[in-house]
Amino acid sequence: MTRIEELSKLLVEELNDFNKGIEKLGKINEELKTTKIKMDLTEYKSIIESHQNQMDKHQKAIEQFEERFNKKIREAKIYPNWAVVIFIVCVVVSVVLAAYVVIK
Repeated sequence: MTRIEELSKLLVEELNDFNKGIEKLGKINEELKTTKIKMDLTEYKSIIESHQNQMDKHQKAIEQFEERFNKKIREAKIYPNWAVVIFIVCVVVSVVLAAYVVIK
C-alpha cells in the first residue's frame, strides 16, 4: 500500500507541476499578445538619407552633362555659314546661266 501511496503522491506532484507550468505559459502567452515590438530605424534612416544625397548629386551631374552635350549639339555645324551661302549663290548662278544658254 505504501508503494501505491508513493506513486499517487508522485503523480499528484507531477500533475501540480504540470498545471503550474501551463499557467506560466498562459501568462507568458498573454504578455506576448499584448507586447508590441518596435524597430529602431534611426540607423537605417541616416543610411538612406546619405544614399539619397549621393543619388541627388549623381542626378545633378548627369543633368549638367546632358545640358552641356545638348548645347554642343545645337552649336555644332557641319559647314560654316559662308560656305553654305557661296554654295547657294553658285547653284543659283549656274541655273540662271544654264537657262540663259538654253533659251539663247
